[in-house]
This record gives sequence, structure tokens and C-alpha cells, in this order.
Amino acid sequence: MVLGAAAVLVTVLLSVGGGHRHGGAAQASASAPGRPTGSGGGVKSAGLGGREAESNQVRTLIALGKPIYCAARRGNEVALTFDDGPGPYTRLVLAKLRKHGVRATFFDVARNIPLLAGATRRERAIGGVGDHTFTHPLLTGLAAAEAEAEIAGAQAALERSSGAPVFLFRPPYGRRNESIDAIARAHGLLEIMWTVDSADSLGADYAQIERNVIAGLRGGAIILMHENHGQTVRALLGIFAALGRLHMRTVSVAQLLSDDPPSAAQVRAGGRGCGAGVKHITGD
Repeated sequence: MVLGAAAVLVTVLLSVGGGHRHGGAAQASASAPGRPTGSGGGVKSAGLGGREAESNQVRTLIALGKPIYCAARRGNEVALTFDDGPGPYTRLVLAKLRKHGVRATFFDVARNIPLLAGATRRERAIGGVGDHTFTHPLLTGLAAAEAEAEIAGAQAALERSSGAPVFLFRPPYGRRNESIDAIARAHGLLEIMWTVDSADSLGADYAQIERNVIAGLRGGAIILMHENHGQTVRALLGIFAALGRLHMRTVSVAQLLSDDPPSAAQVRAGGRGCGAGVKHITGD
């Protein structure tokens, strides 16, 4: 992306009021960002369609300014995540999730919002919507201002389209550095990585996707998948069956981290604190 494109994104962001968010990355060392959620600290998520907000636990994790690879692994909850939508398979993915009562979190690319009207609101009702940038660039290859425009512009666009705050963020390709971490924190975003890569973006067939995901179904895990791969859609029923056999409960990322938050030491350990086999360059 050239600097001119970044300037356009910044202009769009400011025009919709996105520029109020914590003053940008320069304030990343300030006090923890976050929005009030009322007297309770929990996340509303009972049943499909529950509206979620930041919990006290999530705000505490945002304040650490570090990427999250898993929850504390004390329970039987897991978080399925889908990147890169909305897209041609989004309707089918949502239908399967709803039919089987499975919750998930969708990390959307903002430029894809017009491809399927109302998709982000339906994704929010299934679990939650997160920021996956505006155009899906390699953020570590951009100037700080360009990276911030990609992240903050997508956050503003996704909040408008989904009708709810967006406070989760996943960097494209899993590529991040301290500058990206600081930008995310400055905009009140919790950076979410993953414990298990389904390898769907690397060309795995549906059987291998099933095996990769099922092997990682343990409490606290965050599973990386993509909603724009037909093989992933085909693998879902086998994954759902395994969840039942293993008595695992699917929740959104926000719910997982609120119910079973990782310790500060675990977060500082990064992927090692979760036994995460993260591949930093994927089709994510």
C-alpha cells in the first residue's frame, strides 16, 4: 500500500469519528483503554444472539499490550475463529454454525463488508466480530501511519456494519511486532493470535483440516480457520461431532478470555505459554 492510500484511510476514519480512540499509537503507554460496560464485568453470551461487550478481564488483557494465544486452559471451552470474510461461503458457514448451536468469532477484512449485506451483524449474533484490517496487508511491511490507518479504519467500518463495539484484532498472516502491538492497544484492541492452525490456508484438504483442529481441541484453545475455503466448510461437521464427543463447549473469544483468562505470566510467554504451534506466514 502506498502512502496515498493510507492517507485516504485516515481521512475516512476521521470522517466517521474514529479518530477519538485514545489518540493513536503514541499513547500506547498510557492507562488501559476500554469502554465502560456497566456495573457487571461479565460478557453477555447466553445462547446464540447474545450481544457481547468488553469484560473486566478483557480490559485487563488489553492493558498488557501483548498478543493472546490461548486462555488459561482450566475449563472445557474453546474458541473457533474464522478469518478473511465476509465472502462467498459466509452464508453457508453461518447456517452450519447456527444449525448446530456452535459459536465462533469472525475476524473480518473491512473492504469485504459490501460483498454480503448484513453479514457482520449475523456473525456478531453467532459470537463476535474482530478487526482483520481494511485491505489485509502485511502490517510489518508498512510505515506506522499506514498500519494504524489499516487497523483503525477497519475497526470503525466494522463497528458501523456490525452495530457493536469491535475490540478484538488479528494481524494478517499472524505478522506483528511491538509497533503493531502498540497500535492495537492504543485503539482499545486486544490482539488475538491462535493455539492451533487448521492449515486450511496452506492447502490442507478437508480431512487434514479436521485432523488438525480435532487434535487441538482442549480447554482454552483458540482455533484458526478461514471462512473463504470450501474445504473448511466441508470439515465443519466432523469438527462439530468431535466437540460433542469430547464434551467441549464452543464460545466466542471474548467469552473464553472472560471465563478463563490467562495470567499475565502466561501472556508474556506468548505462544510458548499455550504450547501453540503458530505458523507466522500463512494464508490468514
